[in-house]
Amino acid sequence: MFAGLARAASVLLVAAAVSLISEKACAAGAAYVVDTAEVGEPGACKVESWMSAASNHDFFAATAPACVANIFRPVELSAQFVRTRADGEWASGVAPKVKTNLIPGAIGSWSIGLSGVTAYDLTRQQNVATFVTVPATLRLSNVVRINLNAGWEWDNIAGQHYATYGAGVDWRTPDNVWTLTAEVFGQLGARQDAIGVTQPRFQVGVRWRPVDEFNVDLIYGRNVYGENANWVTLATIFRFHVGK
Repeated sequence: MFAGLARAASVLLVAAAVSLISEKACAAGAAYVVDTAEVGEPGACKVESWMSAASNHDFFAATAPACVANIFRPVELSAQFVRTRADGEWASGVAPKVKTNLIPGAIGSWSIGLSGVTAYDLTRQQNVATFVTVPATLRLSNVVRINLNAGWEWDNIAGQHYATYGAGVDWRTPDNVWTLTAEVFGQLGARQDAIGVTQPRFQVGVRWRPVDEFNVDLIYGRNVYGENANWVTLATIFRFHVGK
């Protein structure tokens, strides 16, 4: 039973670790899972926080500070601190992430990035997963964007490799006050337990951004952390710049 609880908590942590979604101009935030290929200018910083509650009484809360540094190229450095409840058991974790843009894009052309994440369970003092993701972003216009993700996951708890995938679309109003985001994502590989780790997952959300420095998102998701439950998420992002 203990192994099953540990596995459920680690799924919550590592699935969210995929998701540190970047960039002050992007519609997707950390509560969304499908990443963008874009990275901000050096000195651009933000703090993303969100809480998610599930129909099966599981719970997920996180905060993720991030800043872009000039390390021969713009590199986004972040760490996602999480607190989860799964099957009545609480756990805490941290997921540091490094991300950079490899190929800049424009309207009508693809932008390609690269990110790496490792997820550490602070409660049980163990690394639970490592991710490498290649995000691609295509801007169809000034207000519509498509994001595609492909990657690899090492699940250290299950001792299992997975291929990861994601696809999302953002559609915002011309004044950037409202944005609609929809995404589907998941992982492919051998099923190791009873929960739906390899089943497709999806989210749809609305963002309100009254000023450039702040936004709030309300998101509905299904099977978000692989447990066949409905999720409701409330998320915020605060943006600021260091060095100006």
